[in-house]
Amino acid sequence: MPDSIDWISYASQMYLAEIYRLGQGRTWVNTGSLAERLGVSGPAVVRMAHRLYQEGLIEHQRYQGVFLTMSGTEAALLSIRRHRLLERLLVDVLHIGWHEVHAQAVNFQKGVNQPFEDRLESLLGSPGICPHGEPIPTRDGTVPELADRPLVVVPARTRGRISRVRTRDPDKLQYLARLGCFPGTAFELVHRDPFNGPLWLRIGQNEQMIGTELAATLWLICTPKEEE
Repeated sequence: MPDSIDWISYASQMYLAEIYRLGQGRTWVNTGSLAERLGVSGPAVVRMAHRLYQEGLIEHQRYQGVFLTMSGTEAALLSIRRHRLLERLLVDVLHIGWHEVHAQAVNFQKGVNQPFEDRLESLLGSPGICPHGEPIPTRDGTVPELADRPLVVVPARTRGRISRVRTRDPDKLQYLARLGCFPGTAFELVHRDPFNGPLWLRIGQNEQMIGTELAATLWLICTPKEEE
């Protein structure tokens, strides 16, 4: 595992991180999906893919897309680690809303080097998750496993805690915040209507109705029945 990603350009870090997020380090990623995620053109992705391939960070096949090499995976995880630490800084210290911090952290990351990151981690007390509940990779590239499941697959009367909120959409994050749906929040799935109908969640003393599109962004750690 490299000690730092400072030798990799900022643009390359962003590409590697998104390739990892889309493929989770296990599958090929379509270049069209990558272009859409990054908000860039197809030719721009092809040019960057060629550069990353030359640096030994990805494999690139015309009809399969791109796939991270071991070195590329290590660099991607370090980039994600840096990004999520910055999100924690923005929320915990600067008190910026969680719906804004992804874009802000992207901009901040351009000027961050390894000494700054080390000081930042110390300042924050080595947090384990980002404000949205995603694990922060360790310095050696380990990603803690979460035994969680998406809300859309759990049965009614399930109880537990929200583990992750998996969306970048600012409007969705603001709406979920108004409902009180944050990582660590206790919940009960009271009822789910059939045929992809809405779900009814109890958050605290309140019952909230959410649609399946929003429910797909919530991941949960469920309480075993014998512990309820």
